[in-house]
Amino acid sequence: MGIFKLGTMTLSSMFKKPETLLYPLETKEPPKGLKGSIAVDPSTCILCGMCMRNCPCSAIKVDKAARTWSINHFMCIQCQYCARTCPKGSLTMLPHYTAPATKIEEEVVPIPEQEKIAPPSE
Repeated sequence: MGIFKLGTMTLSSMFKKPETLLYPLETKEPPKGLKGSIAVDPSTCILCGMCMRNCPCSAIKVDKAARTWSINHFMCIQCQYCARTCPKGSLTMLPHYTAPATKIEEEVVPIPEQEKIAPPSE
């Protein structure tokens, strides 16, 4: 009985579409709710450092002096805790996987100076 079942599976797989993909040339549609990679909106970031302090794997670095925000995507565990603790909502999870790379590098995002609002003159 087992040989008959194995033969049926082998013959049926010859005429079906393969189950695997040639990643990174072919990609699947990301599933709903995928926690992919972190992205920062530099126009709303105030460099408070809450994301850096709350990151459990220390993947995020905030440099107030150089006005940069950086993340090592290969250290990030996609827990989304940094996005939940950001007071300005500057961090979001993008629904895609981190691109394959041969070298581990940090993504450094320059944060522009915030425009100060002058008090209304009378």
